[in-house]
Amino acid sequence: MSEDHLNVVTAPQREVVCADAIAWLRERGRIEGACAVTSLPDVSELGVALNVWRDWFLGAVQLVVDAVPDASAAIFFQSDIKHEGRWIDKGAMVVRAAEDAGAHVLFHKIVCRRPPGMLTTGRPGFTHLIAVSRAMKCPDVLPIPDVITDAGEQKWVRAMGVRAAAHAVRFAQDQVGARVVLDPFCGVGTVLAVANALGLDAIGVEKARKRAEQARELRVTAAEL
Repeated sequence: MSEDHLNVVTAPQREVVCADAIAWLRERGRIEGACAVTSLPDVSELGVALNVWRDWFLGAVQLVVDAVPDASAAIFFQSDIKHEGRWIDKGAMVVRAAEDAGAHVLFHKIVCRRPPGMLTTGRPGFTHLIAVSRAMKCPDVLPIPDVITDAGEQKWVRAMGVRAAAHAVRFAQDQVGARVVLDPFCGVGTVLAVANALGLDAIGVEKARKRAEQARELRVTAAEL
């Protein structure tokens, strides 16, 4: 085998499946070498009653935790929602479901959706960034600020910013040692594109065919991160 052949570097791979994430997660099972980075849809996106969505959400978090090895992590971006005059803390729901699945919180950060100090209505100006794991311990030094003020460009109205996603993917890469990033609710593919840009393989699931096609094609540059 030639030296040139040995020096060939394989480009990061991306797999996008157009399917229902819950059914896919149940069928696929645990993915070795994976770290999950995802954002679960809220009640308005599912179009069901609040109590039905709540049970669905809690079960989905547990399936995401189950999809990665015990020594890996699942990282969730979740914004609170206001529904019929009541605020619903989706961060608290993630923690509750993760603990029911036998996991604990590694870190809980805040990502600003609006500049600090602004008044917002309807949706909060911040997003929870929560990492959980069954066996991993949080590093003593964690290079992620408690408040991330620059989330980066949003590639879709419901997508996380590329710089915020990069914080999560770098944690997966540097602290977890993951080889692949899993986003079972990938939307237009922001997390997948960021993972590839940082040298990791990525697997995404998206039910909407148009967004699944976008998730296959989306690219981000190093300058965006």
